[in-house]
Amino acid sequence: MTAEAIEPEPVPLVRDRAGRFVVPGTRISLDVLVADFKQGKTPESIHEAYGTVSMADVYAIFAYYLRHRTEVEAYLVEQEREGAEIQARIEANDPPEGLRAKLLARLDT
Repeated sequence: MTAEAIEPEPVPLVRDRAGRFVVPGTRISLDVLVADFKQGKTPESIHEAYGTVSMADVYAIFAYYLRHRTEVEAYLVEQEREGAEIQARIEANDPPEGLRAKLLARLDT
């Protein structure tokens, strides 16, 4: 094998319709994988938990995360901010207070 035969591979992440990074062919997001990694889970246990993500992809994503921690953390903060904004809009339209009672009342009718 010569050096010319070695081709670098892209990070196995794509953006979904919502703009989140996910593993291609799955709905497993970068957010979920990094959260598990930060909790101390091993790549092997993460692969077992998300069988649609290959072991090689798990390692590739964590290598990318470790090399680009600042950028990934900024992305995760932005995802969290957007999620909180969406939740606030939903709760403004449909306040969660009394929701359980409303749902139970529907069962009684």
